[in-house]
Amino acid sequence: MDAEEVLHWLALLLVPGLGPRKGAELVSRRRGVRGIFQSSRSELEAEGVSGTVAQTIASGCTFELAVEQQRRINASDVEAIPLWDQQYPAPLREIFDPPLVLFCRGRIELLGTVMLGVVGTRRPTAYGAMAAERLSADLAKAGLTIASGMARGVDTAAHRGALGAHGNTAAVFGCGLDHIYPSENRKLAAEIGEKGLLISEFPMGTPAYPQNFPIRNRIISGLSSGVLIVEGAEYSGSAITAKLALDQGREVFAVPGNITSRMSWAPNLLIKQGAKLVQEWNDVVVELRPEQRRMLSAERRNQLNLLEESGPDLNDAARRVLRALKLDQPVQLDVLMEPGRPESLDTLSSSEIIAALFDLELQGLVRQLPGKQFIRVWAES
Repeated sequence: MDAEEVLHWLALLLVPGLGPRKGAELVSRRRGVRGIFQSSRSELEAEGVSGTVAQTIASGCTFELAVEQQRRINASDVEAIPLWDQQYPAPLREIFDPPLVLFCRGRIELLGTVMLGVVGTRRPTAYGAMAAERLSADLAKAGLTIASGMARGVDTAAHRGALGAHGNTAAVFGCGLDHIYPSENRKLAAEIGEKGLLISEFPMGTPAYPQNFPIRNRIISGLSSGVLIVEGAEYSGSAITAKLALDQGREVFAVPGNITSRMSWAPNLLIKQGAKLVQEWNDVVVELRPEQRRMLSAERRNQLNLLEESGPDLNDAARRVLRALKLDQPVQLDVLMEPGRPESLDTLSSSEIIAALFDLELQGLVRQLPGKQFIRVWAES
């Protein structure tokens, strides 16, 4: 998208009183953002726009502000990605009220990866902080991009876990990208900007107003295939994010907590209501859609320990069973043992196959699912 087109999107974003949903509707009805600014006030009012907003658009008075935004964007090495840009993430475009423009700094290509939101309280227990960091590290190793809000507590632990595992992470701001909040996370923000991705829907110069943070939570869930809740009180921001995720058709995962802790209320209640209980990273991965698991497999293939040439702890039977299992689709035990089974297992007896599966489970290379199904998991790198 050329600079002139982006300028029009910025001018639309900066119209006071025009929300993202109405703005997106106008772009569609006017066959492009330029068509909006070529419309008269009466034409815009006929589209359901209030008189004040219609007059602001028709006068073009926000273009001066848009030019200043472009200057600040360029000075800060930020890229503005409008709703209709091909780089705009498809999952976010599908939500009820997608941002008109995303401001991004860092590795823009992460917008096309499989993301998982990890959120929780700003005042986690030691258990909560440890769980967020460890699970985020393991999930990042599996190829997921960890999305969070860079707030104190669980968010910070999630980002640090992903970075510590040399994985991908994206931080969604509740302010402009030239404002770091909280201030103690300046170093973390700089590291994410270099190794991951910083994202905001708020124009440059926007302070961290309290009302911005519930709004930005819909972006964390909208970007993600699911949201993992680590700790949070009954009416916390993490509980709000879980509701947003459900409204957007995303999976909701939760880490169980101590029933005597107030910070465990949100995840424990979510589990009671049907959220997926998470004890380890693979509890998340097995719930992803097959095409998403295939994407992760392709992205991480060079880091998989296939144990074809090494792995002295595996005997020949275990190696052959491991080769017969898949990363993205569970295989029934009967399929492994019945006639027509994989060629690599032809000379193995049923007892040898069962013993091999048990051995592989102990080593964390295979996981058994309900119904005597087995799936191959990523080995630690």
